[in-house]
Amino acid sequence: MVTTVRTLTVEDWPVWRELRLAALAEAPYAFGTTLAQWQGEGDRPDRWRARLATPGSHHVAAVAEDGVRVGMAAGMPTDSPGTVELMSLWVGPRARGTGTGELLIEEIGSWSRQQGAHTLRLAVLPTNSAALRLYRRAGFANSGVRTRQLEDGTIQELIMSRQLLGAG
Repeated sequence: MVTTVRTLTVEDWPVWRELRLAALAEAPYAFGTTLAQWQGEGDRPDRWRARLATPGSHHVAAVAEDGVRVGMAAGMPTDSPGTVELMSLWVGPRARGTGTGELLIEEIGSWSRQQGAHTLRLAVLPTNSAALRLYRRAGFANSGVRTRQLEDGTIQELIMSRQLLGAG
């Protein structure tokens, strides 16, 4: 499968909405928010636009050669100078195992380097074995740090990071 990555602007909020809702429906175990939080009262154009308008952020969609959107990812600023957070990474079932996840990670990494970042970090649930395998293949290492607990208080996310070569 040939996949390309497309940068999304604020005006592309319907694309981000489509992908985010699909991700939350298909892989609810992988995200810190729920489908219910982004539907009903939470499903507002201004909210979707605000996400894409986050200062210093970069949102992308993966598009298969037939034009179907098959994945997404975002790079978000952090409070740590030189560090960008990889967020909202999702690859739809039809594109898994095709390198699309790696392509999305590399896009966010490349953009992060252009912003002067030297570190790309992410948070992942320790029970998400497929994501852990992808991130390890992409050069991320467990930092030994855990972040917030899920609402039920049972699981904390792992923080993983990788150095960005050629940064600066």
